[in-house]
Amino acid sequence: MPSVDDWINNPLGIVEGIFAQGTGSPDWEKKVLDYFKDKMEENVSRTWVPSLNDVPLHYLKPNGLVRFRCLVQDMFAPEFYMGVYETVDPTTESKALKCGKYKDVTECAPVDFNSRKAVTSERQTFYCVPIPGESAWVKEISFIQARVVPSTSYTPNRQKRSFEEDEEMDSQPQRQRETNAGGDRRRQERGARSSAASPVSSPLDLNFPLPGEQGPACLVKVYEGFESYKVNDTLEVFGIFSFTLVPIIRTVRLRYPVTHVTGRHRPRSSTTTHCCPLLPRRRGVPVGERLLFFPGTKTCRFLSSFLSELDSVRSELLKYLTHVLLGDALAAEYLLLHLISTVYARRDVLPLGKFALNLSGCPHSCPYTERLYQILQQLVTSSYRLGMSLANMNGARLVPRKDYVANRLVSGALQLPSNACLFLDETQLEQGQLDATGVRNITALGNVISWQKVDYDFSYHQMEFPCNINVLVTSEARSLLPSDCRVHLQPQLTPPDLEEYLGAVQAAQLPSQLNKYRTYLSVARELDYNIAEEVTKAVEDDFVDMRKDDPQSISAEDLHRLLVVSRLLSLSFGQTSLSRDTWLRAKNLEMVRMNRIQQQKCANGNEP
Repeated sequence: MPSVDDWINNPLGIVEGIFAQGTGSPDWEKKVLDYFKDKMEENVSRTWVPSLNDVPLHYLKPNGLVRFRCLVQDMFAPEFYMGVYETVDPTTESKALKCGKYKDVTECAPVDFNSRKAVTSERQTFYCVPIPGESAWVKEISFIQARVVPSTSYTPNRQKRSFEEDEEMDSQPQRQRETNAGGDRRRQERGARSSAASPVSSPLDLNFPLPGEQGPACLVKVYEGFESYKVNDTLEVFGIFSFTLVPIIRTVRLRYPVTHVTGRHRPRSSTTTHCCPLLPRRRGVPVGERLLFFPGTKTCRFLSSFLSELDSVRSELLKYLTHVLLGDALAAEYLLLHLISTVYARRDVLPLGKFALNLSGCPHSCPYTERLYQILQQLVTSSYRLGMSLANMNGARLVPRKDYVANRLVSGALQLPSNACLFLDETQLEQGQLDATGVRNITALGNVISWQKVDYDFSYHQMEFPCNINVLVTSEARSLLPSDCRVHLQPQLTPPDLEEYLGAVQAAQLPSQLNKYRTYLSVARELDYNIAEEVTKAVEDDFVDMRKDDPQSISAEDLHRLLVVSRLLSLSFGQTSLSRDTWLRAKNLEMVRMNRIQQQKCANGNEP
C-alpha cells in the first residue's frame, strides 16, 4: 500500500502504476480518480497537502501534490494532448505504452505517432489567481489548519518555522494570545518570506484584479468535467505541481487529477455558497456548497450545536455593531441584515436576495469610514474598499476587458468572488468632472448594485457576467448610486476622539468572539428559507389593508423590500420560515427607518 509520501510526493508514480496494471482496460482512469478520492475524503489528510497560498515555491517538490485556493481569472481554448502513446526502443525496437495524462511533455524515447493504440485527449487550461480581497483572518486560519504536514518535500522547513512560532506564542502572556498582533506580525513575516521565492516578487504584471495582492499566479489544467467551470469561480484545487518559466510570466502549472477525484472541490455556484474556514465540510460536498442538514453527519451536529447559541451570538454581534455605529441600534440591525444577504436565485434578469445598503450620515471630518471598513474586514471572508474620489473614478479599472493582442482577459476590480463585500466610500466625493472612464465606472457600479452583473468589455461587444457582491455605500447625504435600502446614521454617542474610540471597540473583541461572529454570518446566510401558504395569504391581506386608506403609502417596491427584510430577519434568528411575529417586527423596522428618512429630509430640505 502506498505511503503518505507516495501519494503526496510522487502522485505521478501512483498514476503510472495504476495505468500499468490496467493497460488495455478502459477503466484505469476511473481507478486513478477513485484512489485519490479516497485519500482526499479524509479531512486530516487533506491538510497534509502543501498549499501554494502559504508555502514558498522553492520549498515544494516538483511533480508533488499541492493545493491552491484561487479564483478563475481567465480561461483559454481547450488543448489536445497525447493521453496514451507508444514509444519505440531504438536498440531493441520493442514497444511500450505510456501514460501522457497529467504531464506537459512525453518521455525522451521515440514516439510512434502512427500507433493505433495512441489516444488523443482534451484538457482545459484556466488562469487562476489568489482569491481577490481574501481577509487576513481567512488566510491565518487556513494556514494554522495546515501546520501538521507529514510530507517530506518541505517538512524540515515547516517544522522549523512552526517551532519558532510556537516558541513565540509560549513567551507571550495569555491575554496577548487573544489579540491579533502576533498573528498579524507572523502574516507579515510569512508574506515577506513568500515574496522572496514566489512570482509576486517579479515586477511583471500577474493580472490580479485588486491592487496590492500577493501570491502566485497559476495555470490550472483540468482533465475531467471542465465544462462546468467558468470565469470568476472560486476553487480549492488539488493538483500536480510543475514550476516552469513561461515567455510572458513566471507561473505555476497545476496538472489536475485530484480536483474531480474528490467530488468536493468543484467551483462555487452562483447561488448561496460559503468559503468560511470555520465551518465543517461534509464529505463529498464541493467547497462553497450550501450547508444542509444530513442526520448523523459532522455538519449536522455542528449546525445543531451552533443554532442552540445563535440567539446569544446575534445579540452580541448586534451590540458590537451598535457600538461601531456610535450607538445607533437601528443602523446596526440593518447592517447585520446586509452582512447575511446573498443572491439565492434569479428570476429572468432580477437577482433575488440582494440587499445593497446605503449608510448615509457618516462623519466626514475623521477617517470613520476607513475604520468601519477595517472592522468589517474582520467579519467577512473577502472585501474591497473603493474610495469614490474623482481621481479613483476617472483612473480605476473596474471592468475587465479582453486584450486580443496578448490574448488574455485584463482583470478589473469588480472581478470579485461570490459574497465579497464591496465597500464604496462616497464620503470622498469631490467637485470635478467625470471623464469617459469615470462615467463607465459609475455605470458599472450601478449595474452591480441593481442587477448583480458586470458587463465585460470585449472591444466589439460586451459580455454579461453575473455576480454576487454585497455592496455597502457610505455617504454623508443620500448616495448618488442606487441601493436597496438607505439608513441614515443617527449617532447616540459623541466620543471626543472618534478614531481612538473605534480602535478601543475593535480591540476589545477577542479572536474567539470574532470567530463566533464569522460563523454566525456564514451559517445565517446558508440556511434554507420558505414562506408557508397561510403566511403568504396573511402578507397579501396585510398589503391590501395598508393600501386601503392611502394607496400611495406603500408601493410594490416597498413590499418587495419588506419581504427581503423579513427573510433576512428570519434567517438572522435562525428561523427557516417566516412567522407572523417576524413579519410584524420587519414592518416596525421599516416604519422606524422611513420615519427617520422623512425627519432627515425635513431637516435638510434640499436633499431629494
